[in-house]
Amino acid sequence: MDENRVKEAMHDAVIRAVTEISGDVRGLLSSALARETNETAKSMLSSMLDNLDIAKAEDKAVCQSPGYPTTWISYGDGFFPGFAPQVIAGALAEATKKGYLRPSIVDPLTRHNPGDNTGKGVPNIEYQYRPDQPYTDFIISFKGCGAELGNAVKIFTTATLKLDQDYAGLKRFVLETAINAGGKPCPPFGIGIGIGGQMDIAAKLSREAISTRRWDDENPDPLLGRLEKELCSSINALGLGAAGTGGDTVCLAVKIGSAATHTAIAPVAINFHCWVARRAGIRIHRDGTIEKLL
Repeated sequence: MDENRVKEAMHDAVIRAVTEISGDVRGLLSSALARETNETAKSMLSSMLDNLDIAKAEDKAVCQSPGYPTTWISYGDGFFPGFAPQVIAGALAEATKKGYLRPSIVDPLTRHNPGDNTGKGVPNIEYQYRPDQPYTDFIISFKGCGAELGNAVKIFTTATLKLDQDYAGLKRFVLETAINAGGKPCPPFGIGIGIGGQMDIAAKLSREAISTRRWDDENPDPLLGRLEKELCSSINALGLGAAGTGGDTVCLAVKIGSAATHTAIAPVAINFHCWVARRAGIRIHRDGTIEKLL
C-alpha cells in the first residue's frame, strides 16, 4: 500500500469534509426550504444553502468552527493500514496550516492550544473489525461543538422506558432534550440516539449513528426505523424551526444505533449534530486503488 497516496487521499477527504456538507443533508435542507411556511425560517434556510454555494466556490470552510474530528476505520483480515493514525493527524495539521480549519482543539483543563487541531486522543479513531470485508474504509466526521451543549444521557430501566406505553419514557426524554436544547445545536439539526450497552457504549452509538449514516436512509431494524420517523416528526411538531426562531423544520433526521445491555438498565444517549454535516471518506482496495466515499 502506497502511504503517500493514502496520505494525499485522506488530506483530500478532510478538505472535502469541511468545504461542503454531505449531499444527502443538503437535499434535506432544500426539501425543508420548499415546504417551510414561516418566513423567518425560509430566510434562514435560504442563507444556509447560499453559504454552501459560496464556500464551495471560494474553497473555504462551510463553518468557521472545524468541530471535533472523529474517524471510523473498518477493515478485514490481513488488510489494516497501521500508519493510519499518523496519516490522519498529519492531514488535520496540514489542513489547519492551510487555513481550512481553525485551530480549536485544546487541553480540557489547562486549555493549552497546540495550534494544529491535534492533541492527546485527537484525532479520535474508532476501529471496526469486519472479517469478510475485502477493503479498508476511512470515514471522517467533523461535528460542531456548539451542538454538544444540548446533548444528554439517561440511564433508564425497563419500567422508566415504559415499554407498555410504546416507549413513552424514551420519547418524552428525547422531546424534552430537544426543547431544552432550543437553538444551541444550530438547527435544523440531526439527532443520533444510542441505546444499550453502558453509558460509554450508548454515547459512541449515538455519535456513529448521526455521523456515518446517510440522513435520508432507512434503518433496517423495523422498530428502530419506526421510532426514527416518529421522533423526527414529533420534534418538528414542537415548532422550534431553523435557527430556533420558529418554523416547520427543526430536525432533519433522527438516527438510532443500539446494542445489547444488562437486564437492569437501558442507557440512552442523545447526540445533536448541526446542519453543517461534514463527513467524507475513502475506500482502499487490496490492489491499491482508492475510491472516494460520501
